[in-house]
Amino acid sequence: MRFRWFILILVGVVGLATASSATGADWRRFRGPAFGIAEGAKAPVTWDAADGASKNIAWRADLPGRGPSSPIVVKDRVVVTASDGVNQDRLFVLCFDAPTGKELWRRSFWATGRTACHPTSANAAPTPVSDGERIFAFYSSNDLIALDLDGNLLWYRGLTHDFPKAGNDVGMSSSPAVLEGVVVVQIENQGDSFAAGIEGATGRTLWRIERAPQAAWTSPAVLESPPGGTPTVLLQSANGVTAHEIHTGTELWRIERACDLIPSPILQARRAFFVASDRLVAVDVGAEGKSAGPIWDSTRLRPGAASPMLVGERLYTVNRAGVLNCADAKTGELRWQFRLKGEFWSSPVIADQTMYLFNSDGEGLVVKLGDDAAELLATNRLGEHIQASPAFSENSIFLRSDQHLWRIAESAAAPTN
Repeated sequence: MRFRWFILILVGVVGLATASSATGADWRRFRGPAFGIAEGAKAPVTWDAADGASKNIAWRADLPGRGPSSPIVVKDRVVVTASDGVNQDRLFVLCFDAPTGKELWRRSFWATGRTACHPTSANAAPTPVSDGERIFAFYSSNDLIALDLDGNLLWYRGLTHDFPKAGNDVGMSSSPAVLEGVVVVQIENQGDSFAAGIEGATGRTLWRIERAPQAAWTSPAVLESPPGGTPTVLLQSANGVTAHEIHTGTELWRIERACDLIPSPILQARRAFFVASDRLVAVDVGAEGKSAGPIWDSTRLRPGAASPMLVGERLYTVNRAGVLNCADAKTGELRWQFRLKGEFWSSPVIADQTMYLFNSDGEGLVVKLGDDAAELLATNRLGEHIQASPAFSENSIFLRSDQHLWRIAESAAAPTN
């Protein structure tokens, strides 16, 4: 077999792997348990942190480096990654107490792979993921680090050691996913391009599939298996989408067509939505995930960098012009449009029929979603550049800016550390 393990240390195995969907208030992966839907959350509508203000800013924590990666929340712990140094080769994983913002632990490592990236990005671009017992932190340098919830190192894979041509000059940013004990990484680039399933308990490679040698920054989407169904991971790349069984990597179906390289797909029940080069495509996933066929496609619904969202039978996208679109998920028929302010790299979150969007200027737009129209409830200031997507837990928003990690909640003052 071609791969050679680059495991610096293997301390032990922690419990049995659990499914990746969050339970209770957890937000364990990029875009959360339901692709940006925060069920039951009632977050603040207004806040202000610019020019010394602290309205509804429960706390703010300093970070040792940069990173577009989003925070995750696991059992009242907020975990975020960062990278620093002239060559972005210092890797950090940090854990904070969710209620208070107190730093519980931080771990630092040296990158083993290629750290070059675009000035607007950083090595800590992918969002970490958790199975509820372990944290899997991934970086543009293709270093994959497994820690327990107390920060103890379990194993470390330098994937570029096995595949030295894996990387590109503007950096990698695909966030890993975990399902049924398997961590899926999508490493698509002009050199050693592949996706792999890594055993979460040990760091062992379970499967690896070659991908087209073209750069892509989309993240894998996983679907838990219903009774009698198949646990599935969906991969979107430059030349199409493929669905794979999570434990073996066996291909279940594919659709070959040019696709967008940034917004990530949605996979729910028997439907998938992915972004082609010039349109949004809805796909019917057949019984046990073994077949698929397009239902509809729409050029009017093509998003920009932010990934699409599905709530019931309402599909939402934000295009490159900053327009929010709402469509019927069954037919693709456009229901309404709403003009937003700013440029959006962060993917939005919907809580209680309200959408929270963060533009690159650090403004948080809160939009009420209706059947026939949308209403802007508030435009809130944070005062720092934002690329990361927010995490929601209970009635709080956890957000990462260039310099800080924030908790937005009903609060009168803003402790800092």
